[in-house]
Amino acid sequence: MDFAFDTRTEELRAKLLAFMDEHVYPAQQVMHEQHAEQSDPWVVPPVVEELKAEAKRQGLWNLFLPDAEYGAGLTNLQYAPLAEITGRAPQLAPTVLNCGAPDTGNMEVLFQFGTEEQKKQWLEPLLAGEIRSAFAMTEPDVASSDATNIETRIERDGDDYVINGRKWYISGAMNPACQIFIVMGKTDPDGEDIRRQQSMILVPRDTPGLTVKRAMQVFGYEDHWHGGHAEVVFDNVRVPASSLIGEEGGGFAIAQARLGPGRIHHCMRLIGMAETAIELMCKRAVARTAFGKPLAQQGVIHEWIADARVAVEQLRLLVLKTAWLMDTVGNKGAHTEIQSIKIATPRTVVDILDRAIQIHGAGGVSQDFPLAELYAGARTLMIADGPDEVHQRSLARRELKKYL
Repeated sequence: MDFAFDTRTEELRAKLLAFMDEHVYPAQQVMHEQHAEQSDPWVVPPVVEELKAEAKRQGLWNLFLPDAEYGAGLTNLQYAPLAEITGRAPQLAPTVLNCGAPDTGNMEVLFQFGTEEQKKQWLEPLLAGEIRSAFAMTEPDVASSDATNIETRIERDGDDYVINGRKWYISGAMNPACQIFIVMGKTDPDGEDIRRQQSMILVPRDTPGLTVKRAMQVFGYEDHWHGGHAEVVFDNVRVPASSLIGEEGGGFAIAQARLGPGRIHHCMRLIGMAETAIELMCKRAVARTAFGKPLAQQGVIHEWIADARVAVEQLRLLVLKTAWLMDTVGNKGAHTEIQSIKIATPRTVVDILDRAIQIHGAGGVSQDFPLAELYAGARTLMIADGPDEVHQRSLARRELKKYL
């Protein structure tokens, strides 16, 4: 395994680091100011569109998609250090590079499983950054950590499908630019194979019967920069049969194909968040004095900073190994490693952010520093894309199988 950056990765890293310094970091404050001036909190601040245009002009666009025709043609190993850099400003950077969830996963689904008509109608405008999308899977009335529990019905009726159900924490759905939902529901609820009961279908936002009811908060945050998280009701929503993605019964497999890359992308960005936390810890430690000496001279602060650095280096190596395996043996061959990083990375980054908040005292939980919002995002990823316990269960079973 060779994790040295190749020439293209080095070139893109240099370009992206300069873009972050020149455009993204200065724009963060501008974004907050423009948001405060708007009457509608869900309207995207103008600076975001300006940065998207600049990112596209510089060739820093769709870096996540490995296909050279539709995306940048990067491998997971090439993309990993770039995604980490965007994690240093996660509210803004992934979006302006068109590399933010849930759009990335939805574009991958359409690229892998969509028909030519579906690609033309929805994938192309998503790749161009002209529209946004949402992925409707999680439901409030069942334990959605077990995807086979999904109750939303997708029933065939002549040349159409009719959808009924209620979803929540549907990321991106509050954004006015969100024009298309990928919805997971059951087409064969009584089928013998519980992993063949589900299907996925495309539902345009303006379809009668689709109602975005309310924004869901995450630790008190509405997550405007991400497009929010919504409760969505589907009441006799009717779409053409051609809206089905793939085949009936293929929803569970499509979901697994979608979540594999999504999990590693989150972990890549989480490492960037941890780097931001370490940077803020160090700056705070040298700038503040308590009990007669700088925090930087307090032994416990040394331990926290040293432990954080060790943890980040360990995580980075594991994520790079996972990316390399995904490139060389595929997602199935990297299953153990994908689950390992999904368990280890959010948990560790939450701990690092917690220490950074502690060093900042009251400032750490305030809006004057990004730490509280970063903490909320990292902590949420211990639940999103499958809670830690589900991955631990699967990982342990695989290990035990060797001895049974």
